[in-house]
Amino acid sequence: MNAWTLTLFLLAVMAAAYHLGRKRAISGAGGIDRIKTLHSLPLYHGLYAALWAGIPALLLLGLWSGFQDQIITALVTASLPPESLDGLSEGRVGLLINDIRNLATGNIVSSTLTPGIQAAADQYGRLQQISSWTKWLLVLTVALGGMGLALSHTEPGMRARNRVERIVKIIMIVFSSIAILTTLGILLSVLFESLRFFHAISPLEFFLGTSWSPQIALRADQVGASGEFGAVPLFTGTLLVSAIAMLVAVPIGLMAAIYLSEYASRGVRAFAKPVIEVLAGIPTVVYGFFAALTVAPLIRELGTSVGLEVASESALAAGLVMGVMIIPFVSSLSDDVINAVPQSMRDGSYALGATQSETIRRVIVPAALPGIVGGILLAVSRAIGETMIVVMAAGLAANLTANPLDSVTTVTVQIVTLLTGDQEFDSAKTLAAFALGLTLFMATLTLNVVALTIVRKYREQYD
Repeated sequence: MNAWTLTLFLLAVMAAAYHLGRKRAISGAGGIDRIKTLHSLPLYHGLYAALWAGIPALLLLGLWSGFQDQIITALVTASLPPESLDGLSEGRVGLLINDIRNLATGNIVSSTLTPGIQAAADQYGRLQQISSWTKWLLVLTVALGGMGLALSHTEPGMRARNRVERIVKIIMIVFSSIAILTTLGILLSVLFESLRFFHAISPLEFFLGTSWSPQIALRADQVGASGEFGAVPLFTGTLLVSAIAMLVAVPIGLMAAIYLSEYASRGVRAFAKPVIEVLAGIPTVVYGFFAALTVAPLIRELGTSVGLEVASESALAAGLVMGVMIIPFVSSLSDDVINAVPQSMRDGSYALGATQSETIRRVIVPAALPGIVGGILLAVSRAIGETMIVVMAAGLAANLTANPLDSVTTVTVQIVTLLTGDQEFDSAKTLAAFALGLTLFMATLTLNVVALTIVRKYREQYD
């Protein structure tokens, strides 16, 4: 009996609590014709009973499910003979516990089966079964107890609506706090690992260095792997690819949005807008294949035909394809905000003798500018965070260049490269990924603050 089955039982108990709470409220009022004597509608009495039946039980279920395996593992580990753990590293102990768990669940074990492991597996299975039955008993007891407590308080004068709204408000605050705390946790985890990196590598070398080769010596006698952590080539590569992408996406996306919202007929709009939005649903790996197999060879052939030296993987190929991918982000959001401009502003402009193009340039676009800036910001964030297209079309070479025909790499590509495979999180090579992530986060945050300032300025003007 798993947690999902128990959750279904809890939902059934909540439904029963809702029905009984509503029925008890109507009965306490003296019938359906006298519900006006109730302070709150029977609906709220039912919701109050359902919330009391579900919330405490669901909290207990979540805590139990979260800590059950850890507690059982600790009990099984403590019961193992001391000689079976002597000389074992933390990783080997983890493998032993994993074998015990696999044996208890009927899976294949990776080590030799011994009587001690068999006994531990039997104990693990018994504890799992005891924990499962205890969980069911306690959770259902709490659910039925909460339902009974809520029903005992049901009376005509009870402010059920106020209590339900207070509970819902607390739930909304809790979930909002989870989102905020998750963001804070991500930031702090990246920050602490970045500080470890900057203890080993100077920040000046990282932010001002022009050579990126994050290979370090793993042994004292190893040579040729001292490591260079100058991230300037990564920053310039990211800016170069993103700039090319935005030069493609912003004009095309904005012009497409203006056409669809102001010039296109309903039939054309109904067909063209979904077709453009399909571009956003194509997997990035497909764009990467397209860039590597079609766009990059085409650019190389065109460059060779006019006497230019073009790398097989270039920033131009990655930027062009990335720009095509980002077009829907700009066009869809811009189209929505342009359509949100009041028709009265258009009518006023036409009444003053302005043409349609003048109205678009001098009235509609300035009024919709905050939303357009927001769409462009989303597109910039999407371009900075893209990885697959750059890997397949721009390469992995950390070249410090402004030539779009050269091979470059970006911050996100290097983060993925540094964290691929088994890594030791005590080396500067691996910790460099966190420093790059923190830098990317701060750059995006600064960009958002600048954009918010611009949005507020124009919003005050056109509201």
